[in-house]
Amino acid sequence: MDSVWTTTVLLVPCVVVLAAGFFYLYGFVTALLTKTSVRNKVVVVTDALSGLGKECAAVFHRGGARLILCGKSWEKLEELADDLANASDPTVTFPSKLVLLEFGDLDSMPEVISEVLECYGCLDVVIFNSSMKVKAPAQSVSLETDKLLMANNYFGPAALAKGLLPSMISRRTGHLLLVNSIQGKMAVPFRTAYAASKHAVQAFFDCLRAEVEEYGISVSTINHTFIGRSAAQEENSRSLWSLLYTKRPLGVSPVEAAGEVVKTLSSRRKEVLIAPSLPKAALYARLLFPDVFFAVMAAGVKSAAAAESM
Repeated sequence: MDSVWTTTVLLVPCVVVLAAGFFYLYGFVTALLTKTSVRNKVVVVTDALSGLGKECAAVFHRGGARLILCGKSWEKLEELADDLANASDPTVTFPSKLVLLEFGDLDSMPEVISEVLECYGCLDVVIFNSSMKVKAPAQSVSLETDKLLMANNYFGPAALAKGLLPSMISRRTGHLLLVNSIQGKMAVPFRTAYAASKHAVQAFFDCLRAEVEEYGISVSTINHTFIGRSAAQEENSRSLWSLLYTKRPLGVSPVEAAGEVVKTLSSRRKEVLIAPSLPKAALYARLLFPDVFFAVMAAGVKSAAAAESM
């Protein structure tokens, strides 16, 4: 017993020290990658007021980027810009430029594009991370709601990308990064409009990647299950059904997602999937065994309906 107790006493501090060292090293490497990949570069962040948007803004601001922050509320954008300025050294950072952006208002897009380009006269990185969600049976979702989701999740980002591309093409450099849902690759029930919009924007950026490669422009997509307010704390045992159908499936924190954005910009990877093993398995099943996947989806809908009726 004494031997076991002694081993435990010695082992626990070692584990704590190693874990602390790992997280310190991770933070150091992430900060280094940020500084080398975005210092002095013009970076546009759409929906900078979201959890991921704010985290990206903070990381890139500390890294010395020339930020253009976009969002729906001018007051909240000003508040974010003040927070960034107060938390940094003004001698090594740049004040943020602010642009009002509402993807659902397509008529305002030409003005938004002009304003973004006027901020610095050029741009290097554009991060598309806006999203609108709806969960409901297809027959209960109005066509107007379908149009609204398509405008926010597809037409808006596509219009912004088209408007900013000529500037990048003329300079023969740039990086477009789409933060998209895993449902851009795999659709599940009760997400018809949402999944359709995510499939559409995924296809747009996949096609665009090949079209602009000759101009030295990179296009990356990051597909995730869910970005929460903090790291997901889930039970050890979760069924495939619960992972796919719960309102808050296994996901990542804004800090983790922003770290993945930084690494993707640095490595210029074309496609990144952020998901636990079971959602990944479901995605592969959809590709390799579609009949099995569709059967599981249908069975899940029936089970959910039966549970509600009880």
